[in-house]
Amino acid sequence: MPEIFKTQVITVDAAHPDAGAIEEAASIIRRGRLVAFPTETVYGLGANARDSMAVSTIFVAKQRPSSNPLIVHTSSTEEAQALAARWPPEAEALAAAFWPGPLSIVVPRSKKIPDIVSAGKPTVALRVPSNPVALALLRAARVPVAAPSANRSEKISPTTAEHVLHTLDGRIPAVLDGGPALGGIESTVIAITSDGPMILRPGLISPAEIEAVIGPVRRSDGTHSEEVSDLATPGIRLRHYAPQSPLILVNAANVQKRLAKLFSKLSTEANRGYITLSEETKVGYIGYRTLPDFEEGLLVQMLPDSPQGYAEQLYAALHTMDAAKVHRIVAEIPPDDDDWLAIRDRLGRASLYGFKDTHS
Repeated sequence: MPEIFKTQVITVDAAHPDAGAIEEAASIIRRGRLVAFPTETVYGLGANARDSMAVSTIFVAKQRPSSNPLIVHTSSTEEAQALAARWPPEAEALAAAFWPGPLSIVVPRSKKIPDIVSAGKPTVALRVPSNPVALALLRAARVPVAAPSANRSEKISPTTAEHVLHTLDGRIPAVLDGGPALGGIESTVIAITSDGPMILRPGLISPAEIEAVIGPVRRSDGTHSEEVSDLATPGIRLRHYAPQSPLILVNAANVQKRLAKLFSKLSTEANRGYITLSEETKVGYIGYRTLPDFEEGLLVQMLPDSPQGYAEQLYAALHTMDAAKVHRIVAEIPPDDDDWLAIRDRLGRASLYGFKDTHS
């Protein structure tokens, strides 16, 4: 059982975080406790990465399987290099191009990283975040910080302090509230292997951007395949990022049919959710106002039709659906191209059937 806390909320200005507030949060980490904090992707749940006991409390608070590795955050490339047993040229080039930023690089780990951080694997995922609050916290803590997303395991990642408190209030000592995490989804994860670089998890940095720096890269199939079994990478479990209600993915052309089926199966009192990336929805037989108002039992969330804008709002939209206690969520499937790769990955893992139920 996790220790019961009165979770403290430490509020700071996102662009110019107060040094006193940052030090208060940093001292909690140095004492072996947990602090949730914003990054440019989502909110992370941080512990001293060199302290096995502190890291173990992340798994307890999140109810996270110990087989699921963590990403280690540092305040500089030099600090990250010190945690690697080997720093390949590709890692150096990627760090120079994208750090600070939403890229996690998997390299052989040094003995400074406890087994618990990497789930006993010989590698470690490293990242230097660009969020000013995260960087200030890392500098003040003066230790590398292991930090998965600050939510219960497999649930929707948090992009605000309120989202963190929704599942972790009373389970962690503190939340450093630095406003919304603007990126919206998790970092891209790339491993530098003996067979060449391989993207393990798509994210805010696209394959094209990476290939412009280091040339062609391979891509994982997104599962715990034999090829990635020895690589410390989070976020590749088949069920992840999931709302409380079943999420069903539907081709845009079949939205009307799918919503009609939901309305016929659920009682008139049941609420349904609909996520669209269209500028205008075309569910002509159902009246509704603009988001996020209910009309006739349908909660509509209209997200931007650009990958960046959609990413910024996806998890917030799912949190809104959870808060409204909708019984089913229908989401239109975004375009099948590299620009939407990370979005499709998150939707596929969050959905009830993945992409298998897209015909009706």
